[in-house]
Amino acid sequence: MKTASLAHTQRAANKSGLSRRMNMREHSRCIGSMGIAAILILLALLTACSSDSNKPAEEAKPEVKGPELLTARSGFQKLYVAARGWNQDARPYRIDSLVTSDGNGHDGKWAEWRGGFASATQRSAKTYLWSGSAAAGAPSRGINPGIEDSYSPTNASMQTWDIQFLKIDSDQAVATAMKHGGDKVLEKAPDTPVTYVCDWNHNTNQLIWHVIFGASREGSKLTVSVDASTGEFIRVEK
Repeated sequence: MKTASLAHTQRAANKSGLSRRMNMREHSRCIGSMGIAAILILLALLTACSSDSNKPAEEAKPEVKGPELLTARSGFQKLYVAARGWNQDARPYRIDSLVTSDGNGHDGKWAEWRGGFASATQRSAKTYLWSGSAAAGAPSRGINPGIEDSYSPTNASMQTWDIQFLKIDSDQAVATAMKHGGDKVLEKAPDTPVTYVCDWNHNTNQLIWHVIFGASREGSKLTVSVDASTGEFIRVEK
């Protein structure tokens, strides 16, 4: 009886050992399969990254800038710095706005301002144009120098003046002009541009803003003179 029992116990032990060995082999195969799967996933990720890195970077589209509109004094400051770089004794004799499709000048602002400057020591004159325009065919943004020309101090149309006289800006000048007929012009024809010319009146010794309701003096509906030092209304020119 003891021999049969021992044999039965031995067979059970052998079966248990075999089962454990089979489980261990199955466990090893599972671990191996998981390892291979992980390796394949990692390789796939590396391949994708490598593929993306080989793609050419998309070129950034250039930013389209809108127009920069300035009042006369802001534009003039830029022009004056450029003129002083040309000649240290350069003095202004004229400031005027140029009509562009970027605005209408009703608020005293334009995308282009031009300044005329003269050097007494060099007896020469030069214009500078500041542009912030985004219109087609407009000058390049920033300062655009003109050609140098001769200058005579006796030329009444090129009387230079000290920058300290320019205390009233174009937006203030148009506000005064609006009270003296400008408002009625724009009420009837709201698409009328308002342009500006600032120069020295040698007869009255005044720096004057000519606020022009039109693209030019010749075809204007109204032109109003405003003192560029005090902002006071002078007269209706037309």
